[in-house]
Amino acid sequence: MERALLVVIGFKRDKEKLRIEDSASELEELVLASGTEVVDNITCICDKPTPNLLIGKGKAAELGFTAQEENVDTVIFNRDLSGTQQRNLEEAIGRKTIDRTQLILDIFARRAKSPEGKIQVELAQLQYLLPRLVGKGIILSRLGGGMGTRGPGEQKLEMDRRRIRERIDRLKIDLRDMLQRRAVMRKKRKDNAVPVIALVGYTSAGKSTLLNSLTGAGQVVSGNLFTTLDPLAKGLQLPNGENVVISDTVGFLRGLPHHLIEAFKATLEEAVQADLLVHVLDASHPLVYAHSQAVFAVLKELGLNEKPTITALNKIDLLNDGMWLEKLKEDFPDSVAISAKLQVNLDSLYKKIEERFSGRMADLEVLVPASRMDIIDLFYRQGKVREIEYLQKGIRVKVNLPKILSQKLLLNREIELLRSKS
Repeated sequence: MERALLVVIGFKRDKEKLRIEDSASELEELVLASGTEVVDNITCICDKPTPNLLIGKGKAAELGFTAQEENVDTVIFNRDLSGTQQRNLEEAIGRKTIDRTQLILDIFARRAKSPEGKIQVELAQLQYLLPRLVGKGIILSRLGGGMGTRGPGEQKLEMDRRRIRERIDRLKIDLRDMLQRRAVMRKKRKDNAVPVIALVGYTSAGKSTLLNSLTGAGQVVSGNLFTTLDPLAKGLQLPNGENVVISDTVGFLRGLPHHLIEAFKATLEEAVQADLLVHVLDASHPLVYAHSQAVFAVLKELGLNEKPTITALNKIDLLNDGMWLEKLKEDFPDSVAISAKLQVNLDSLYKKIEERFSGRMADLEVLVPASRMDIIDLFYRQGKVREIEYLQKGIRVKVNLPKILSQKLLLNREIELLRSKS
């Protein structure tokens, strides 16, 4: 197992509200998620960043001594490094050096399973590495395995800049084709009046667990960060009979680099096109407010900050303080407290969702010819049959259906409308 030394840097001029201890803890979680052993965690408080090393020469030399003494393979910084800073630090420390963005990309490369996910990871990695490739420089010389080298592979990294740019263009075209195929699927859902709900939230907030509890999706669940990378959408019938599609999305993270958001817009497209967002928030986490702010910062960058949203205060089974939960409910007014793992209070979440879509449904009482059992089957699949009676002149049905679908059905002259209520 690769051994890593973590370096958490704080600058006195920082306006960032996240404490240095919390930043160190999150970096360690990310490293553990990448399957790497954490040997030590060093905190550096500096006056200001330096252009060549980010930190001072003395501190860089001290890190080199520690890395040698602890026999580490990699030194990981919580701050993004420029290509110059990364090369200079590697020379000063004498060890492979990566930053937080490269660490996140490494985790993404491990998690991506679908062709779409793999394309997005490779695109993000090549866009990150392109400005850092200088001939056969120090970045290329360290290839051969370990953190920061997964994904494109040595052969692709050794391409010249022109070929890398060509590869990036090719990947963008492939992603665009995938987006077009998804757009066709979304159009079919809209034609059938099927609303879409997207689960969004900080990584490890419990989105996949909630998806499993609501739909039985069987999505892989883990306490590690970024367990879910590939998008997954599943059908769900609400208690009132309305059919919706609910989709999981990649977890958000504080300070998620802009180019990563750009690269993963294909995965986040379900959230962009959704009719409703369910913001899954870990109510038991000490940084619950910081996590919420980070999520809404990403939503704002995607232009989704005004989209209808329900907050699901998850993991209430881990809370011992009822007063804390009441405070969260006050601070997040349109929220519902749940435990996705134990399936506690999911009925309240269903009710919240139904309220958002209440104007989309209509109650009908119709008479359907006995020969049209396909229509009866449609009622059961797309709505909620409240009453059915088989008569000599046909089948009388009381059903709750999406308005768009009911309007289409009533154009069928074989169906006799007995009563309608929106």
